[in-house]
Amino acid sequence: MSSTLSTLSTTVPYDEEPIDPTQSTDLIDHETFDQLLEMDDDEDHDFSKSIVWNYFDQAESTFGDMDTALEEKNLNELSKLGHFLKGSSAAIGLTKVKVSCEKMQHFGNKRDESGSSDITEDEALIKISKLLEKVKDEYKEAEKYLKNFYTERDTTQGE
Repeated sequence: MSSTLSTLSTTVPYDEEPIDPTQSTDLIDHETFDQLLEMDDDEDHDFSKSIVWNYFDQAESTFGDMDTALEEKNLNELSKLGHFLKGSSAAIGLTKVKVSCEKMQHFGNKRDESGSSDITEDEALIKISKLLEKVKDEYKEAEKYLKNFYTERDTTQGE
């Protein structure tokens, strides 16, 4: 599944009606998400929906792993998990989640949020603890947005 997600960054010919860019512009990178929608073979968006739903499962599992790594104060694992979820989030256009996961990756490497300066292990753990709650909220916001998007599409397809 991760190989499928990594292919989403390629450019696909545009023939799909774009998502309303006035909604959740800092939450979703609409250009990236529109590219995912362009990969659908049908108007039901079955392919893109399956990618997004797999992402939801993957994110929930990764958050559980992050909680465990934080309890164990395992900064290296937190950095790896942040990097992993950053890539998956970027592939479907979840901007806020991607940015927060990149920060977690840096904190796990005992670097500041930009990755340019060293921080202590204690500082990193405090920052990750706060950031993990924030990224979970950002994820829930994106999940709600995407589920609403697909529900609206399912409803209009049935008419």
